[in-house]
Amino acid sequence: MSAFKILSVIGNARNLIKIAPLIAELKHHSGVCPYLVHTGTQYEQVISDPYFDDLEIPRPDFCLNIGSGSFARQVALMIQELEGVLLDVDPDLVVVLGDVNSTVATSITAVSLGYPVAHIEAGLRTFDREMPEEINGVVTDSVSDLLFTTEPGAVKNLLSEGRPSSRIFFVGNMVIETLLSNADKIARSSVHSRLRLNPRTYAVLTLQRPCTFENADALSSITAAIEQLQNEIAVVFPLHPSTSTEWERFASWQKILSLANVHTVEPVGYIDFIKLMKESLFVMTDTGSVQDESTALGVPCLTLRESTERPVTVTEGTNQLVGSDYTTIVAKAFEVIRGVIFRGSVPEKWDGLATKRIVSLLLKQEGKIRRMYSAVKQRGICLDLLSRA
Repeated sequence: MSAFKILSVIGNARNLIKIAPLIAELKHHSGVCPYLVHTGTQYEQVISDPYFDDLEIPRPDFCLNIGSGSFARQVALMIQELEGVLLDVDPDLVVVLGDVNSTVATSITAVSLGYPVAHIEAGLRTFDREMPEEINGVVTDSVSDLLFTTEPGAVKNLLSEGRPSSRIFFVGNMVIETLLSNADKIARSSVHSRLRLNPRTYAVLTLQRPCTFENADALSSITAAIEQLQNEIAVVFPLHPSTSTEWERFASWQKILSLANVHTVEPVGYIDFIKLMKESLFVMTDTGSVQDESTALGVPCLTLRESTERPVTVTEGTNQLVGSDYTTIVAKAFEVIRGVIFRGSVPEKWDGLATKRIVSLLLKQEGKIRRMYSAVKQRGICLDLLSRA
């Protein structure tokens, strides 16, 4: 039998954190041939580069260099480019992660060509249809054939949306494997000496979700809260390029840059970022993966959003939803500064074995996966032959 070809598609640096253990695990099986595609948006290709070195991931087999642009432009270009890649590789399975534009573009393209799709981090919902990530996740799950979830709540969401239970698998969170496998590197990181920081004397801030920058009043409120907090504690702000591009339209951007105890720094690699988070007093974020990582690390997290697609980080972990309200952000942050302990636990199956569960399931179902969409593939081959005649 020919090799079991599994093609994974990523769209940002955070996806790399999750795909790293999967690529490593797949390479341990001689009958599996993994491929990696990076869609290469304008900023994410630059941000991703250090992650390949940090996590020792082979460079992508394909980089699409899609660039920046609107949702419609990016998705249209991705579909066009991905079609050629899929037909060239002819994989047995396509793997997508999360809820970014590349996730939905890949899943739609793959199933239309007759390639089964496995979605990692399926079923995560904010129930806020104004968030583009929510739409991406719902659409991807509606067409995916295998749905791998990180928490029980995601399973319930998928069942309520009519997805058959036979396609849903609660496997845990792949973020944990990356944390565990890089523990020694994280411990050796010199980021604190480079930034002249001492452990537990600072907070980490990350902002990059589009929804954060769509409300000028909310952004102004967040800025005012940060201004107040930096009087008590240093705030380290690794700056994603898209953040400065979005935020510089507002007066609050200049305010942030002028604050003496807010340290805006260039984007850091995965190892340095985890070191910063692990030894911070608390984290403020609008990013989903940071909510996961802070829970795994046992670090208090204040999520600057009204809802989260990762409720287990709130019900069991160290995460608290504070939205964009000035009073709430400052009050919750001061609780941590004054020594209130957030006692969270690591959620079920966040044990470092999620990737092994996923690969085991894929290998057990290899025959079934290979037979999926056989009629669609055959029709596609016939059409291709006709077009060449």
